[in-house]
Amino acid sequence: MKEGDRHNFHDLMASVETKRGERRALLGKRNIVVLALATACIVAGYVTLSSGAASLAAVLLVLGYCVLFPVAIAL
Repeated sequence: MKEGDRHNFHDLMASVETKRGERRALLGKRNIVVLALATACIVAGYVTLSSGAASLAAVLLVLGYCVLFPVAIAL
């Protein structure tokens, strides 16, 4: 990678143009926070599943996949 080809994180994120011509990130701070919670819930679900507590793992996985991820997308 050449020195002039470096991009920062904001250049790589998807963005949309507002009515005023400004650019804003496609995902807001709330979306990212809820996505992080969903990811943590899913990881906790799989860890719980590997320890043998299938009922709790099922609840955590359903919460992560069926509740938190759709909420994060909808915000």
